Amino acid sequence: MKSFLLVALLHISFLTIAQPTGVINGTIKDKKTQEPIPSVSVTLEGTTKGTVTDVDGNFRLDNIPPKTYNLKVQALDYKPQVIYNVVVTSGNAQVLGIEMEANNISLNEVVVRTNPFQKSAETPLSIQSLSAQEIKSNPGGNFDVSRVIQAFPGVGGTSGSVGGYRNDLIIRGGAPNENVYYLDGIEVPVINHFATQGSAGGPTGIVNISFIEDVTLYTSAFPSKYDNPLSGVLQMKQRKANPDKVQGNVRLSATEVAVTADGPINNKLSFLASARRSYLQFLFQALQVPIQPSYWDFQYKLDYKINKNLSFYTLGIGAIDDFSFLTPKEQTPENIYVIRSNPTIKQWNYTNGYGLKGLMKKGYWNLTLSRNMLNNQLDRFEDNQNPIESQRILRIRSTEAENKMRFEFNKFYNNWSYSWGVVAQYGQFENEVFSRVRAEIKDANGQLLQPAFIINANTSLNLWRYGAFAQVARSLFKDRLNLSFGLRTDGNSFTTDGNNLGNTLSPRLAASLLVIENLKFNASLGRYYKMPTYTVLGFQTAGVSVNQNSRYIQSDHAVAGFEFIPKAGMRFTVEGFYKMYDFYPISAVDGISLANKGGDFSVLGNEPVTSTGKGRSYGLEFQFQQKFTKNIFAILSYTYYKSEFTNANGLYTPASWDNTHLLSFIGGYKFRRNYELGVKFRYQGGAPYTPFDMAASQRNYLSTGVGINDFSQFNQLRLGSFHSMDIRLDKKWNYKKWSLDLFLDVTNVYGSVQPEYPRYTFQRTADNTAFQTTDGQPVRNDGSNAVPLILRETEAVIIPTIGFIVEF
Repeated sequence: MKSFLLVALLHISFLTIAQPTGVINGTIKDKKTQEPIPSVSVTLEGTTKGTVTDVDGNFRLDNIPPKTYNLKVQALDYKPQVIYNVVVTSGNAQVLGIEMEANNISLNEVVVRTNPFQKSAETPLSIQSLSAQEIKSNPGGNFDVSRVIQAFPGVGGTSGSVGGYRNDLIIRGGAPNENVYYLDGIEVPVINHFATQGSAGGPTGIVNISFIEDVTLYTSAFPSKYDNPLSGVLQMKQRKANPDKVQGNVRLSATEVAVTADGPINNKLSFLASARRSYLQFLFQALQVPIQPSYWDFQYKLDYKINKNLSFYTLGIGAIDDFSFLTPKEQTPENIYVIRSNPTIKQWNYTNGYGLKGLMKKGYWNLTLSRNMLNNQLDRFEDNQNPIESQRILRIRSTEAENKMRFEFNKFYNNWSYSWGVVAQYGQFENEVFSRVRAEIKDANGQLLQPAFIINANTSLNLWRYGAFAQVARSLFKDRLNLSFGLRTDGNSFTTDGNNLGNTLSPRLAASLLVIENLKFNASLGRYYKMPTYTVLGFQTAGVSVNQNSRYIQSDHAVAGFEFIPKAGMRFTVEGFYKMYDFYPISAVDGISLANKGGDFSVLGNEPVTSTGKGRSYGLEFQFQQKFTKNIFAILSYTYYKSEFTNANGLYTPASWDNTHLLSFIGGYKFRRNYELGVKFRYQGGAPYTPFDMAASQRNYLSTGVGINDFSQFNQLRLGSFHSMDIRLDKKWNYKKWSLDLFLDVTNVYGSVQPEYPRYTFQRTADNTAFQTTDGQPVRNDGSNAVPLILRETEAVIIPTIGFIVEF
């Protein structure tokens, strides 16, 4: 009997020891001063596990059974806070950076409601945030920040209006180039592979989600420290490395493989590092898809704590992209169009930054230095399968480089806060461009039908950019009313009026009023400026910079709305917005505003322009958001808006991004035994488009590979509406020192036919060996005997993806 009990006890002990567990550690700081907070109570909801932070604000919870938790933090004189959706596995430790807000309201005066939704006096509205876990588990998101945030109100994308192959961000009706992106305070101009130069979008992002702690999106009420936003600021914050040991993970999906690692180098220095490689080209080759995209991307960060008040970091992010073509076995009209209408792309980019952060009494300062560079090479021929120099349509050899310095000073005193700063950057732009807009066309008798129009320029541009900003905020009536005022100005050494800082004075005012318990009224007014892109400023004709007199683009915002938080983790918002634009560049070539361009794989801005365009965008947004509670999380948003810009004729017409209706839902449920189901639904109203000039298209197709738009009917037609549902199922297994996450992700699960812009081409012969003609003879140079064909998307594409993530 004693032997039996001894064996049983040993067996139970073995099972207890072998039971996989996970770790949560992190640091808690004051949101304003950035000082560590000691003696903070940290507890896991639904368990008896808890601890308190040490003198440096650090905490650690270990031996945690793997599952999803909410983490509650409480401290004297601070508002209690809940960190939602913390996924604990036995593979990687969860490393959290938590910021607590001082509580200026007496507990017996009003109930202090925990608010996990990031707000500030400077930006009391038009701001959204997502945790890394909410991004990772997003169905159809492919671990891509840009795709995930399209669930927010007012945020759409060209992915909805042109078939789902790009992730350009369309925020409240603005163009894709109106947004700026920051990673840990360092501006990152390029966040996508195969990025459109002069704009921002591309088919997939380059930021590694494994390193992201949270992302914050501003859609108005921009703090004055950000320069150049007209529609949005996307701020990405990286997490700290695991302080205990080196850890890593490997992610494998149908399109790519990624490897990441992080951990301590010594007690003051830690690192994050990752690399990712696509192998989509091999899949496309097997399926005989004519495009061959290939890419690498890399990311790193080093954190060094010099002393308790001074810290240093350096980070880097970059990509190498190659886009070419495969000659398919079947020369269908669809395949031929893809090959003839797109350029080959060789592109690389990087951003490297250094930051120094110093704490002081009731404040802190930041100094950052960074360099970013983009090298872009595009080639296009009448026949990309058999390139001949005399048939060249496009050749671009372009580089952009910027060296930046930013200093920011923040101070807090009682109910006042103020900040100021300066920025300076030196930009270099080299651009060789040959663009055959139209070829010379003659009829069968040699009669000239159309003269050639060619843009041939070689540009070298060097310029200084500089700016200064200040912001002051005040809380009144025991935090019931918060007011903020900011001012910014920017200049440059190149444009005609670039040194006139009065032209870019951009004031902004925000207010937040607690109407009744848990209900706030928020409002903001602001003027914002954006310098035209280097591709616009650097364009030259016969050695003359024809766009040197370009103005900064101006946008005035007026926003107001209500925020209601009925209980912890739940929020309802309603906001109305009105945006007005002035001095928008209009192309002198086709008379179209650049606000309507930038959603393809070309280059935005390589043309003469005039700063005479105007625009307006206005609408109403609604959002419901539920943080992870009782195994459920959800975001539901709807936006009604109109977006219009003027072209050379001075008339307001629907913008290319004027979808009118945006509806999105993202939700998830976490089952027992580490199963998780995610669902995403999106609906966008039909995007405007311009019909073809059929005669010009037939005459030019052989030399351009695309149809010619009839700009006298600009955006007078609309595509059908876009709607799609994606689902994702995850199952996690936890072992003693590693974990496995197996996922199935299905995009467009119910087979919706996605709208795409019509594509002009010529009909092929029955054997697909040549273009069909009306007289049986080879197609003439002017296309007069060809048979026009308009391609439209008629088949649904369902994309299932199986992948796994191993953490160790």
